[in-house]
Amino acid sequence: MSAPKAPRHLSRATADWWRSVTRDYQLEPHHVRLLTLAAEAWDRCQQAREALDAYGLVFLDRHGGVKPRPEVAIERDNRVAFARLLRELDLDGEPLPDPRPPRR
Repeated sequence: MSAPKAPRHLSRATADWWRSVTRDYQLEPHHVRLLTLAAEAWDRCQQAREALDAYGLVFLDRHGGVKPRPEVAIERDNRVAFARLLRELDLDGEPLPDPRPPRR
């Protein structure tokens, strides 16, 4: 079976990482999907970071109040998503305890 191709919409660096993971690990199809979601989250986080670097963390609303730029939430949400997806992929191969409380 041939190695899957990195999604075309990923940045070059992220596509390189995606390819290295698919080359170095034996992934089931659902893991490839998780990997793709993680790569997309990473790219989105980096896009938000670039916007924050260019425009700053805050802006003034029409009343002169200081408001956080939307990219702050985009970066935060995608950092969390990336970390969770990596945890689900478990590329380290070490079983981790389930962080969720047991069901009743």
